[in-house]
Amino acid sequence: MEKKCVIQQGTIIIIIIIELFSFLGFCHGWGVDGHLIICQIAQAHLNNAAADAVRDLLPAYAENDLSSLCSWADHVKFRYPWSSALHYINTPDDLCTYSYDRDCKDDSGEAGRCVSGAIKNYTSQLLTYGKSATQNQYNLTEALLFLSHFIGDVHQPLHVGFTSDEGGNTIDVHWYSRKTVLHHVWDDNIIETAEEQFYDSNVAEFVDAINQNITGKWSNQVKEWEDCSDNKTTCPDKCASESITAACDWAYKDVTEGSVLKDEYFLSRLPAVNLRLGQAAVRLAATLNRVFRQS
Repeated sequence: MEKKCVIQQGTIIIIIIIELFSFLGFCHGWGVDGHLIICQIAQAHLNNAAADAVRDLLPAYAENDLSSLCSWADHVKFRYPWSSALHYINTPDDLCTYSYDRDCKDDSGEAGRCVSGAIKNYTSQLLTYGKSATQNQYNLTEALLFLSHFIGDVHQPLHVGFTSDEGGNTIDVHWYSRKTVLHHVWDDNIIETAEEQFYDSNVAEFVDAINQNITGKWSNQVKEWEDCSDNKTTCPDKCASESITAACDWAYKDVTEGSVLKDEYFLSRLPAVNLRLGQAAVRLAATLNRVFRQS
């Protein structure tokens, strides 16, 4: 069954295949709950101009809930195969550093084809919002959904991982008794286990906990998270550099092929996951606030 929604861009139609959302097994970023947490918190921190623009750009069936479509970009690979390379960055093994000029390219070597380049591209597209002479050349609804998702992705440490293991996708591990790969541990397992152990499997309680940290123990860091140097609208390279550092310090550390990851790994890594979710939410809101303030 297909559900078709005509977007306000006129002739542009986004086709959502509902069944795909329920059974598609692969992901290209935080899992569904991770992206939901990021987008739900971000939308609550929008200024009036950004909130109005997001409401305008979201399809009617989303009922002004950005988080309901925050994983959309993971589910359009079949339709937009070119978008797969835009979810991550491969960096040289063991250097634990990121360079846009060195690393932001796809497997064919095309420059700018990485999550950082995608964030810059879709930010530029959204800056045409409200400018009738230029905005119609872009699908700004899709630009909003891609940008919201990719700002989440660039904060997932293993989306700026090592080339040889594809960001932990080829490192087989066990999460407690379940066989998985290291990348999936960071996409889903840590968040799911936290929900089960601390939030009664209720993602809304997880959202509240991250929000409380943003307004509480992280509050003195929020302005630094929001700021971009040189008055840029977005600054994903800073986020990517943080992610490869976190990948080396937390995700890859003490993990080898076949490792069994249990409480020690979970409890020591959960604070890093919480922090990256909070930073992603703050930065998504800040980016959208700057974009639509300038529109």
